[in-house]
Amino acid sequence: MQNRVFVINKHGEALMPCKPRTARKLLQSGKAKPIKKEPFTIQLLYGASGYKQPVKLGVDSGQRHIGLAVTSQDKVFFQSEVELRQDVKKLLDTRRIYRRSRRNRKTRYRQARFLNRTKTKKNNWLPPSVQSKVNNNINWIKHLLSVLPNPELHIEIGKFDMQKMKDPAIKGEGYRKGDLYGYQTVKQYVLARDQYKCQVCKKKGGKLKIHHIIYRSLGGTNVPSNLLTVCADCHTAKNHAEGGKLYELCKKKKKVTKPLKGATFMNILRRRLWTAFPQAHFQYGAFTTLQRADLSLSKSHYNDAIAISGIKKINSRPTSVVMFKQFRKKKRSLHEATARKGRKAKNITSKRNAKNTKFAKGFWLNDYVRIKNSKFKGYISGFTGSSCYVKDCLGNYLTLNTYKQTNLSNVEFINHRNNWCNTSISEQRYVME
Repeated sequence: MQNRVFVINKHGEALMPCKPRTARKLLQSGKAKPIKKEPFTIQLLYGASGYKQPVKLGVDSGQRHIGLAVTSQDKVFFQSEVELRQDVKKLLDTRRIYRRSRRNRKTRYRQARFLNRTKTKKNNWLPPSVQSKVNNNINWIKHLLSVLPNPELHIEIGKFDMQKMKDPAIKGEGYRKGDLYGYQTVKQYVLARDQYKCQVCKKKGGKLKIHHIIYRSLGGTNVPSNLLTVCADCHTAKNHAEGGKLYELCKKKKKVTKPLKGATFMNILRRRLWTAFPQAHFQYGAFTTLQRADLSLSKSHYNDAIAISGIKKINSRPTSVVMFKQFRKKKRSLHEATARKGRKAKNITSKRNAKNTKFAKGFWLNDYVRIKNSKFKGYISGFTGSSCYVKDCLGNYLTLNTYKQTNLSNVEFINHRNNWCNTSISEQRYVME
């Protein structure tokens, strides 16, 4: 069984999903037209009220992946998984570095602006990297609700006590008195904790500095457990290098701690889903685990979504999973800080639009194409002269030879894409991946 195709009638009302074979016949006979790619939806060109039955939409919300499933009675009509972008923060950090370096160079003076401080202008402001993921969670739910007839929405949310995750014994006043209680700054706390003593040479006095055990560039943070008191005599390039006293000390003190970024995001997302979908049925992950075990389903995001939908018994379900992945659409940097892969020197002379080839010989970047004389279908990820790179939704290169490039004469156009790619893979391949 394949994933069903969503159907909307002539008047814009959602009907029950149909089989791909039925949708293909309707499109070939001119009785329907495609109106959406993610998820694939057709609209009938003739009047039809259609048969409708109770439908449930299960959603496994998340920071990296979203599980989606459409069920009705004892059947699963649609199962999919959405992979969200994780590179937004890194790109924003890179942009900030570019801008700061540009301000320090001898360039034309640009008067400072203070009307673009969104943090002070808007309530419930979120960083762009977090806001992007929140919006995608909400938008994907809205997309599916718009193509389902009278759906019943079930969403799994998360609620985490991060103080208890750090210290399971915490209670009462412990929540009000954290590590920095009684100190004005983190630096003041770290110096007092280390008794104003260098942790390398164990000497007191002198000029003391705060050193990161895990560097900020490698993902380290300003939490006290990642900071160390070091004197100016020990805080040298020689001691920083591999084999130095400071390097060896940090190597011993380095702790592998579970990051709380995901837990923080789920706490943020929970309240926004409550506001966006007040009619939904919400539940937590512990209940989902029991439901999934009753259905004898393996652990995955789309299986979680099936269990969340509230289905009691499964008699039929698709043998494939529709994978959606968001990718970066454009490169907006004005110049390069480092040379790109395959280049010996960084590009600092070309204009922004001339840096990346966006089209060649009738094909555009991110077009969905088929390689001739094969079953390979993928997306154009770049051009090199008269050739292109073709990747599938999972990021694997598709080619008929030993080279990654495929000649454009051996490629057939299917359709254009925006910034989402999708593919259907078998459940067996999903488990292997």
